[in-house]
Amino acid sequence: MSYKILEGKKGIIFGALDENSIAWKTAESVTEAGGSYVLTNAPVALRMGNINILAENTGSQVIAADATNTEDLEKLIVKSQEILGSKLDFVLHSIGMSLNVRKGRHYTDLDYGWTTKGWDISALSFHKLMQCLYQKDAMNKWGSIVALTYVAAQRTFPNYNDMADNKAYLESIARSFGYFFGKDKKVRVNTISQSPTLTTAGKGVAGLDGFLKYAEKMSPLGNATAKECADYTVSLFSDLTRKVTLQNLFHDGGFSGVGVSQEIIDSINPSD
Repeated sequence: MSYKILEGKKGIIFGALDENSIAWKTAESVTEAGGSYVLTNAPVALRMGNINILAENTGSQVIAADATNTEDLEKLIVKSQEILGSKLDFVLHSIGMSLNVRKGRHYTDLDYGWTTKGWDISALSFHKLMQCLYQKDAMNKWGSIVALTYVAAQRTFPNYNDMADNKAYLESIARSFGYFFGKDKKVRVNTISQSPTLTTAGKGVAGLDGFLKYAEKMSPLGNATAKECADYTVSLFSDLTRKVTLQNLFHDGGFSGVGVSQEIIDSINPSD
């Protein structure tokens, strides 16, 4: 059952690439909840993905923007308000990329140029985005900004590589900038720490299948799907969560609260 909890609310969704993307699922869930939005991604991502199909299906417009480029972000924010006819009520930052991961460089042998680029795309872009939104006073009061993260920001997952560092930095930005956005603009800023999810970007992480199987065995409720994450994000965009801010919210079936599950114990010490 769909509830129109975003009726009349407007925003920007970053990062929809294809139907496997959490941002794609979020866009669909926002539409179901009555919200409207502008879709955006980097020009190269727009050429690789199917975002125009999503735009057609949801009656949305697409604006190309490099999230690491403040000039692009400023133009995006101005144009989005023109298209939507008002300030913004919600923004989703669903962006992440590591060249070291893509090119198979081990964490003990990083290419620092690639590290810097991945950090800029995955984490610093969140600060750049919020700085542009803040300085342009582009958010309505009680608006909501959400970024996606992963528990590797707190725990070691060997193959997650420098993306773990990027996510830790992203979460810190959410708290630090979220303080000022809350005090000065009454805008919420949170991160969602999602279960490992089989997205196009996630497939680049070595051993993802192992991540998924392990998390499934560890999580009392099982792994959260991209659609379930999308619906949770909608709740954070809504007025039902007006006093939730500066939080890293685990949406992972309980994985983050479990030391070890019986399934893992049994797999290590199978009964005769």
